[in-house]
Amino acid sequence: MSAARGGLWALPVLPGEVVLEAARGVRHRGGGGSVRGTLLCTNVRVAFVPGAQPPSFSPFLQSDYSVALRCIRTLVAASSFTKPTVLTAASTLTFIPEELALFCRDFRLLRFHFPENGLGLQAFQVANAIAQARETATWPGDSGSHMDATLGDDEDEEEGSPPTLLFESPQDWERELQRLGAVGWRVSAVNERFDMAPSLPRYLWVPSALLDHDLKRTFAHFQERRVARLCWHHPNGSDLLRAAGFHAASEPGSEDIRCLEVLLGAGSRLCVLADTAELPSPPDIQLAHLRLRALCLPGERGAAADEKWLSALEGTRWLEHVRACLRKAVEVASLLAGKRCSVVLQEPSDRDLSCLLASLVQLLADPHARTLRGFQSLVQREWVAAGHPFPQRLGLRRDSPREESPVFLLFLDCTWQLLRQFPAAFGFTEAYLLALHDSTFLPYCSTFLFSCQWQRGRGGAQPRTQTYTPVSSLWDPPPGSAACRLPPVWAWGLRYSRQQRARFRNPAWDPGPVRTPDAVDPQNTGTPASAWSGSSSGAVLALSKGSLTPQPFPWRSGRPPPRLLRWAPSLETLSDRVGDPIPTPPRGLLLPCAAGPSVRLWRRCYLRGLPEVQHGRLAPCPALLVEELALLQDRLLAWQQDTAHTEPASSPLAPSRQRRVAATGRVCWGPRHPGPWRFVEARGISRQKRRGAGQAAPSLTQHGGRPQPPTPLPARGRGDVRA
Repeated sequence: MSAARGGLWALPVLPGEVVLEAARGVRHRGGGGSVRGTLLCTNVRVAFVPGAQPPSFSPFLQSDYSVALRCIRTLVAASSFTKPTVLTAASTLTFIPEELALFCRDFRLLRFHFPENGLGLQAFQVANAIAQARETATWPGDSGSHMDATLGDDEDEEEGSPPTLLFESPQDWERELQRLGAVGWRVSAVNERFDMAPSLPRYLWVPSALLDHDLKRTFAHFQERRVARLCWHHPNGSDLLRAAGFHAASEPGSEDIRCLEVLLGAGSRLCVLADTAELPSPPDIQLAHLRLRALCLPGERGAAADEKWLSALEGTRWLEHVRACLRKAVEVASLLAGKRCSVVLQEPSDRDLSCLLASLVQLLADPHARTLRGFQSLVQREWVAAGHPFPQRLGLRRDSPREESPVFLLFLDCTWQLLRQFPAAFGFTEAYLLALHDSTFLPYCSTFLFSCQWQRGRGGAQPRTQTYTPVSSLWDPPPGSAACRLPPVWAWGLRYSRQQRARFRNPAWDPGPVRTPDAVDPQNTGTPASAWSGSSSGAVLALSKGSLTPQPFPWRSGRPPPRLLRWAPSLETLSDRVGDPIPTPPRGLLLPCAAGPSVRLWRRCYLRGLPEVQHGRLAPCPALLVEELALLQDRLLAWQQDTAHTEPASSPLAPSRQRRVAATGRVCWGPRHPGPWRFVEARGISRQKRRGAGQAAPSLTQHGGRPQPPTPLPARGRGDVRA
């Protein structure tokens, strides 16, 4: 369906979408220059149609020129005679605007200029229409009609590829469980009617030894009745579970305790509880995101000076939150890969940071999750089906402004950090992540419009089809399903052309050899349950700040705690006991560096409002030189402090030195180094080049030896001259 007025422009519209106002001859100003076209305001979005002949493929939403009304955060009208004015539904526009600036939630800045050629009235009407429509924006599909799926006739690029699992049918859960090779687990339909926990999915992965009758005993002992369930299985036998916090007022009986221990232990000798207390809270994430937007979008509150920009960036604490998430994910992934155990991710609500942490752990440890289809299935299972409240966290609902917190956008930033450090390990590109980032604010896709499967299914009795397989880029909703009026976000063919979708796939991706899910890496032999020295049967530990400490279950408070393990993995101290060989990272396990210089700003996402930054036309920032000089000075001071110690080279690093070295960024876990320690040298000079130049390079042995100082040059007199 398309709308046209006077034959000068055409816009494909959604069911129930009505064009409110239009202005011809408007110029869109961006990084690619000025483009002339028609600016339209509908009851759903603000769209700009270029004046050139449209291509044969006409998507619903061109991300370069259009924006959903709910995605607009600030609307500013400017004129050469008055100060810029922020327009709202209650404000009154008293002048003819010469330019409209739309500050979007996805860090885009859209600027539309109205030339002085009789467009004054149209500019006035369009500006008022956008301000009013933002307050009364409707969601397409509410009227009961489904989307016209005849747009887009390009075939999918990857025919025969595994479909994106939506995890709304038992077949999807069975297929994924079979791929993981999780022996001892089954698909349970205990929550099929959402009577046990409305925010949980219909189907859960639970131990095979636990019947549904016994499983029902455990729901009441978790907050919001979000019981522990499997979310990923490691090939060496480790299991990753997630659950809400234990209910403070629960008093389980003997039979309930048995069911809880079977559910949490899952047949492993050891159960490790990993809470999210070390991660930023949702209010902290929201505050950091607001500060980042104010810094990266000039005009909202003013940009910082060049010499203070990097300091202001660190002051937002956004990159600090990214580092914290990566460190925690590395700790959990290393624990799962190194020793056979059952790791339970615990969060009071189990709907925010548990989604982020579980997804990052699987990106680090599961090569399938790093493919395009695998990543989409991962988001469907750990975010959409798990009950992440997207409307509240993304600010799509006006009745809950205090619940806004872009946890999912933080996950996408962490994924981009991994993609930047391991470019050949992912089957998708930065363009794909950017498209997914922008799609989170679209009301045209059903993926991010609901908080859980129960809310999504309230519109109809029939669930969505179990998989989404693009066929000629069309979306065919099942007949009689009122809940499927909108396609999922993975229907990229409805919004992007073939050329745009071709940029989603990474040509440098190295999938590596195909391995069965239950095949154990030969490098990782010798790590069965017996490798846990000092652990007793049914031991319970807590993973906190990189160390394992005894943490009995609440119903075990009267029992003596188990003996403390001597093996405590962490990002800084990931090694075995003195004298034991250091474990080699298994193939397929990504261990990124989370030190300060290694975590960078996602420029293509956050600096899109500054076109000169994207095209590299900025002059060298003095703050970069100052920060680099300060970093080199800190490293020199740390090296001088290290050489002042007299401890032998064969002894392991003391905890104080480990923390100091990790804080200075000199020693970290290298993504391509076989051992747990790697020396990061300034300016990227390799160790071999320094040795070839006749100077001994600082080195650190895998067993924790102290770095050796460079060979000093012989003293020279006042009159010595050297080339």
